[in-house]
Amino acid sequence: MSKIAVVTDSNSGITQKEAEELKDVYVIPMPFTIDGEEYFEDINLSQEQFYQKLTNDADISTSQPSIANITELWDKLLKKYDYILHIPMSSALSMSCETAENFAKEYNGKVLVIDNKRISVTQKQSVYDALALIKQGKSAEEIKDILLKTSMDASIYIMVDTLKYLKKGGRITPAAAAIGTLLRIKPVLKIQGGKLDQFAKALNDKVARERMIDAMKKDLETRFSDLKAKGELNIFVAYTNCREKAEEFAKQITEAISDVPLTFVDPLSLSVSCHIGSGALAIACSRIIK
Repeated sequence: MSKIAVVTDSNSGITQKEAEELKDVYVIPMPFTIDGEEYFEDINLSQEQFYQKLTNDADISTSQPSIANITELWDKLLKKYDYILHIPMSSALSMSCETAENFAKEYNGKVLVIDNKRISVTQKQSVYDALALIKQGKSAEEIKDILLKTSMDASIYIMVDTLKYLKKGGRITPAAAAIGTLLRIKPVLKIQGGKLDQFAKALNDKVARERMIDAMKKDLETRFSDLKAKGELNIFVAYTNCREKAEEFAKQITEAISDVPLTFVDPLSLSVSCHIGSGALAIACSRIIK
């Protein structure tokens, strides 16, 4: 049986330490430029340091990992493994997937890049799915096909606590941000198929949480009804710099949705956090490949 490594990026929320514990998983840190200096997530930039700099209005921008760093890792791993499954963040959110796909062509089928339209906790589940399929004895090509076929079997809803960063990123106008801030409006965003779009507006945290839970319930009863019936779904909570609030939200979700297990309560990736700021909450679901 072939030896297969799984490579992902830190947008998955998998830390370097977690990757070591999982075995056969390797995480490429996402790079950030902060006030002119380069940082790498979970290497020389912790969650706490990032939010401190964000709070202090540092000039923060994201970029994709350098191809030199990626291919250096691939070359190293192919001395130990027969194949590499490379699972980056969704191509709809970054060019890093397309870049990896182009360079993988030089590896004669040994590196398979899988764009299964995921980020954060749903991307993490894709890594777990890949590991489970490897243990089942599936080939690298078979695993790629399965992950691509199930790419749309995931959904995320995110409540944003502040409009500041959406305005800064040009996703809403300054006037809309000013009115929204005055009225304390909480926008709810969604990620389905990798794209970040506006889903709803709420007047406060309580209403926003209820809207997200209702939206997830609807998904479970419509888009994912067959998967739910077969017990092939997990629910997750993700957050930005508000662990306690996230755990309270997780309790609220388990009370409202008792027939689907909630497995992860994880920080959102810093690449997403750049655009939404602190205090955001998200509910997500994803297919579990059994």
